[in-house]
Amino acid sequence: MISALAFLLGGAEAPERIIGGPSTGGCMAGAVQLPAQGDGFAAIHLANSSFWGASETIARLELLGERVRAAGLPDVYVDDISRRFGGPMPGGHLSHQVGLDADVGLDVRPRPALTPATRETVELPNLVRPDGRGVVPERWSAGVVTLLRLAAGLPEVDRILVNPAIKRQLCQSVTGDRTWLRLIRPWYGHAAHMHIRFRCPAGQAECQQPPPPPVGDGCDATLQWWFDQLDHPPKPSGAPERVPTPPAACRAILAGGG
Repeated sequence: MISALAFLLGGAEAPERIIGGPSTGGCMAGAVQLPAQGDGFAAIHLANSSFWGASETIARLELLGERVRAAGLPDVYVDDISRRFGGPMPGGHLSHQVGLDADVGLDVRPRPALTPATRETVELPNLVRPDGRGVVPERWSAGVVTLLRLAAGLPEVDRILVNPAIKRQLCQSVTGDRTWLRLIRPWYGHAAHMHIRFRCPAGQAECQQPPPPPVGDGCDATLQWWFDQLDHPPKPSGAPERVPTPPAACRAILAGGG
């Protein structure tokens, strides 16, 4: 397994190359694998998830673990990042194709250490009420806010996707410095984990960087829109959601050819 440090010291199998982006599909070469266990974090569902990412992504997840432990929080659980060479992932993920996206659990309640069996079967608790309009009080705490703030403070974070109810709770409860709330964006699902997306690394000309989040803390009418949809949900189209097809330049990489 290639660690983030080994990559940065020149130990990668291939030069890092990121092609595409979250909306276009893509791939990567020279990926680094997140260790199954580290300081302040643990990877879960090893048999069914993928933990490869850009060297910067892995290093920043390791940094999040260090900051989480320093804050006195339990180890965070990391789920999908990307496959070894990127590209479409099983399970309906649409944007985990270029090693810049990572799913991190939001539960910060005390829990026993993982065993090989529980690592595979652990379920991330849902923080959102069944009606989708608020959080579950007994699962929400100042620790959840701290975890989200620590994630938003990582270098080169593009945005963090959470359920609209989680965003609303932050808008209602965070005092003092609220600038980091700009990076916390509402999105479908994401009731048990946050989806951290990092910006394209410097020098990756083929990596497609999405537009930045709008200015402001996001606690305005744009947030209310998500709850209006609960009263008037759109009719299902019947068509499956389209997974972006990686660019043609990815063919050799996805075939394992580097």
